Amino acid sequence: MADRERDRRIQDVGTLKSLAHPLRMQLYRCLTIARAATASQLAEQVDEAVSLVSYHLRKLAEHGLVEEAEPRSADGRERWWQPASDGVSVRDEDFRDAPEKAAAHTAASRLFFEQRADMYRRFLDERAHWSAAWAKAHDSSEWLLKLTPEELTALSKEMHALVRRYEERGRAADAAGDTEGRENVAVHTYGFPFRV
Repeated sequence: MADRERDRRIQDVGTLKSLAHPLRMQLYRCLTIARAATASQLAEQVDEAVSLVSYHLRKLAEHGLVEEAEPRSADGRERWWQPASDGVSVRDEDFRDAPEKAAAHTAASRLFFEQRADMYRRFLDERAHWSAAWAKAHDSSEWLLKLTPEELTALSKEMHALVRRYEERGRAADAAGDTEGRENVAVHTYGFPFRV
């Protein structure tokens, strides 16, 4: 997806609500990892009926979040899907001008956080089953900093750039067939102000 838009910015409530559905976000995440899949393949991953997965993929497509992909098999009946962009971004500033938009953004943000937290909880529960190398490599950190809004913005941009370099490295290795020892890795970061 190197020629695709990077982090498509979602600015309308309809698209945000389309993505902020638990199953749709899960499907979008699965497609991001697989880069392309059929409804049948995705249904197996999320343990749902193929017809339900197909319905939700069409809803995501209506909002330009996913699109049909080139077939990856000779079976002409299979419909392949892929993310329409290389990631999405949702910014607070796009949803502050009306209470209903702010409420939709808050609800979506909570869903995204809960799904990310569930991913980490699942890792914690399964940690004993990962190799010693993965147990040592995983990270859970918290830093409590004193920053200005401008400094937090700069920090976030630097962190995003660093993670993107590793993302590109992993994709290039995968494309070259270098898959030995590689796993899907989630990197979640949160930077926010708080008061004690």
